[in-house]
Amino acid sequence: MTEETMQGEQAVKRQIKVDPKELSMKIVFIIAAVVFIAAVVIICVFIFVQAFPALREIGLFNFLFSSEWNPDINDTGHGEYGIAAMIVGSCYITAGALIVGVPIGFLTAIFMARYCPKPLYKVMKPMTNILAGIPSIVYGYFGVRVIVPFIRDNIGGYGFSILSASIVLGIMILPTIISVSENAIRAVPKSYYEGAVALGATKERAILRTEVPAAKSGIVTSIILGLGRVIGETMAVVMLCGNQVQFPDSLLDGVRTMTANIVLELGYTSYGSVHRGALIATAAVLFVFILIITLLVSLIRKKAK
Repeated sequence: MTEETMQGEQAVKRQIKVDPKELSMKIVFIIAAVVFIAAVVIICVFIFVQAFPALREIGLFNFLFSSEWNPDINDTGHGEYGIAAMIVGSCYITAGALIVGVPIGFLTAIFMARYCPKPLYKVMKPMTNILAGIPSIVYGYFGVRVIVPFIRDNIGGYGFSILSASIVLGIMILPTIISVSENAIRAVPKSYYEGAVALGATKERAILRTEVPAAKSGIVTSIILGLGRVIGETMAVVMLCGNQVQFPDSLLDGVRTMTANIVLELGYTSYGSVHRGALIATAAVLFVFILIITLLVSLIRKKAK
């Protein structure tokens, strides 16, 4: 074996030798990933295991499609647990929030991405971030002090209603829709816009007919993320929705959402009771909704790729 060959083999061994720091960081990353996966699995198992006994006693069909919610506080076995009215109330408020938030957020994102002057953008971007960082209870207090009296005095009703909750939640999802949609529009190559203008399109037509369709996946993702924020919101909804277990006849009626139901009643339930199990089952239904939304986001991103 020549000296050059021996030197070459030693060089290869030095390259193969793993740096201890690199190995330790790999171990840290693996542990973090395992902890994350374990946390998700434990939460899922806990929710569904705790919910199963109550669902077995109540009946899945009665639980999902009955509107009678009369909890048995003393656990005598005579309670009624149906969340159909709460599912409908959650859907009403979610739809109302999207109707309020999506057009405003979408148009604001277009303005910030393609029309906004730089001095104004330097103001609007931090304002969007601040809006995202405001606690939900502050939004709720704003709704109680401003939105509810305005609706009660000018539109009618008691004020604590689907409409008031939808308006506040529509404001709450604006940062998500604006930020994600703006980034999606900015990610579209400039050649799309320049090509459309070169073919004779106006600026508005080039943006709406060329850039927006190209950024469709990101815009839809922002809407779905906002949808997840609305469905999972609790504190602001509790303060504004009226918390009445009923099928609403108008937007001025009060309703109770699934999240509000859990927060309002979980504190005084006894461990192991059907009432507590029904509330955890409500959380399981909510978890399934969030899971469906997450899968939709994944499918949209996969389709975009």
